[in-house]
Amino acid sequence: MDTIELTNITGLRGEVRVPGDKSISHRSVMLGAIAQGITEVSHFLQGADCLATIDCFRRMGIEVEHRQTSLVIHGRGLHGLHAPTELLNVGNSGTTTRLLSGILSGQPFDSKLSGDESLNSRPMKRIIEPLTQMGANISSILRNDCAPLYITPGHLHGIHYTSPVASAQVKSCVLLAGLYADGETSVTEPSLSRNHTELMLREFGADLQSTLLPGSSKATAAIRPCTELYGQKITVPGDISSAAYFLAAGLLVPDSEILIKNVGINPTRAGILNVCNAMGGNLTVLNERTQGGEPTADLLVSTSRLHGTTIEGEIIPTLIDEIPIIAIMAAMAEGTTIIRNAAELKVKETDRIETITDNLRAMGCSVTPTEDGMIIQGKEKLHGATIHTLLDHRIAMAFSIAALVADGTTKILNSHCVDVSYPAFYDTFEELL
Repeated sequence: MDTIELTNITGLRGEVRVPGDKSISHRSVMLGAIAQGITEVSHFLQGADCLATIDCFRRMGIEVEHRQTSLVIHGRGLHGLHAPTELLNVGNSGTTTRLLSGILSGQPFDSKLSGDESLNSRPMKRIIEPLTQMGANISSILRNDCAPLYITPGHLHGIHYTSPVASAQVKSCVLLAGLYADGETSVTEPSLSRNHTELMLREFGADLQSTLLPGSSKATAAIRPCTELYGQKITVPGDISSAAYFLAAGLLVPDSEILIKNVGINPTRAGILNVCNAMGGNLTVLNERTQGGEPTADLLVSTSRLHGTTIEGEIIPTLIDEIPIIAIMAAMAEGTTIIRNAAELKVKETDRIETITDNLRAMGCSVTPTEDGMIIQGKEKLHGATIHTLLDHRIAMAFSIAALVADGTTKILNSHCVDVSYPAFYDTFEELL
C-alpha cells in the first residue's frame, strides 16, 4: 500500500487497542538477550524497528521465538553474546542503533552497525562522545559522525556524563555500557527524558538509582556494574505515541467518542495528555493501574472545541514524538499555538519542523517554522492535498488524521512507512466507522 486516499468523515465511535509500546518492546529484547534465562514478552510490537532489534540479536546467537501471544527470548547472560559474522542491519531504527552501541561497547568482539539511508544520516556523535570517554572504541566509518559504526573491544570505566540534551537514547546507551564498566556510571540530563530503561533495568536486577536535583529540572541516573541480569515476564502497555492519533481523531472528528484501552501513561511519555487538557479537549483517564513498573490506563476522548496553547520547556521530552499530531490539533484549534525548545525534531526520521510545515501549508494552514519549533495559526479550514511523508511514519499517521477533517481528498504518499511502528494503523480505523 504505497499511496492511500482519504476524505473527511464524521462519527468515529468505539473502542480500540493500540500496538505495544515501541520503546519498551526494544528494551525487552535487549535486556532479555543479555539476561540469564527466559524472558517472555506479551503484547510485543511487531513493527519494523523492533524486528530489526530482534534480527541484530539473532545474529549474535540469541534465540527468539514468536509464539501465538508472546515473544520468548532465550537470554545468554551479560557475557553470552557471540561475535556476529555479518553486519548488524538496524534498518531505520535510531533506538536500535544507539542502545545497541552501548551494549556492544562492552563486548570482546568487533561489530559493525548500519541502517538505511535515513538512519545513516542521523547524528551519532551524541553517543560516540560519552562511550569514548568510557574507554569504548567506537568510530563512524565514513568519519561523518553518523552510521555505519565500527565498534572494537575496549576496557570500559565508569564516568559521570552530563548530557547536553534530554535524550532517552543517549542516557540508555551510556547506562547499558555502564553494565560492563569497572565502576559507577551516571548520566545527568537537563530534564528527565523517558525512563523505560531505568524501570526495566531494575526489574531485571540491576543496581540503578534515579534522582531529581532539588530546585532544578535536572535528573541523574546512576548504575553500578553487575554480575548478572535475570529473565522476566513483561507485559508491554499500548504505545501512547500510537494512541495519540486516536486521541486527536476523537477530539477533532465531529460526533466522535473513542475509548483507547490499555495505554502506557508513564509521566516521562504522557505530555500529550497535558496538551489535550490545555487545549480544552474532552479527555478522561480511566482504570489507572501499574504493570511491571509502568503506569497504564484507558483513555476516553470525544469531539471538542480546541484552542491554541504554548508548548515549551520541560514538557517537550515527554511528547517529542507526538509533535506531528499535536501540530494537526493546533491547525484545527482556535487561536495560535506556539511550540518551542523542540530542536530535536530536526534529527528524527526527517527534519520534522520542515516536513510538518511543508505539509500543513499544502493543506492551507498558516504556519511559521522557527529554529526550535513552529507557530501555528489555527481554525483555518484545511483542504485536501498530496502529503509527502518522506518515509516518516509519524508524518504519515498525523496527516492521515488531518485528512479526516479536511475538505476534499488527501493523498498520503508512501503510506506503507507506518509499518515502522503501527502496521495495522489504517485497519484500526475500520473498527470505528
